Amino acid sequence: MAELAALDDPKARAVNEKHGDDHGVNLGKLRALAKRLKTQQELARELWATRDTAARLLALLVCRPKAFGRDELDAMLRGARTPKVQDWLVNYVVKKNPHAEELRLAWTADPDPVVASAGWALTTERVAKKPEGLDLPGLLDVIEAEMKDAPDRLQWAMNHCLAQIGIEHPEHRARAIAVGERLQVLKDYPTSPGCTSPFAPDWIAEMVRRQAPPVA
Repeated sequence: MAELAALDDPKARAVNEKHGDDHGVNLGKLRALAKRLKTQQELARELWATRDTAARLLALLVCRPKAFGRDELDAMLRGARTPKVQDWLVNYVVKKNPHAEELRLAWTADPDPVVASAGWALTTERVAKKPEGLDLPGLLDVIEAEMKDAPDRLQWAMNHCLAQIGIEHPEHRARAIAVGERLQVLKDYPTSPGCTSPFAPDWIAEMVRRQAPPVA
């Protein structure tokens, strides 16, 4: 904890706080510290128990993802207070855990929009890597009906799923683009030069273009 405190940078903290994250540790330095510590599951649990954001991010880097139980991960997500901790928990731990599918189904139906957004993130992972058994038209129905008025983090997660369906599944691409065009979600989101817009129709078009074989 003393080492993490020494790494805290007020400028980094000010930037992070604009995104809802209350820590000031450079993530490159945090990853270097995790690399030195290597995997330590008990230390990870102790770091998580501090409730300190930087400590929790470090915990997620040094833990053993498959060692957590279903209820433990559910409690961790509900207790994670900041976007970065929530994202890392889902991407670095839950996706590698044997309870991921069970949690995906439970979280997607949860009334808490932050919890539901984690369920949608896991669904997006399946859309891309293991779509067998997913009802893609049904997902598009839900997105079309609910994304426009969803809270920010849930809306962002549903929009990512919409784009991923359009990118990965040509048979559903036209409808995914049409849904995005009709809802206009994130159409005016400020995008830096050289970055891909999160507006689903533009995102889909750009990623499909990149995947296309070069013209001889």
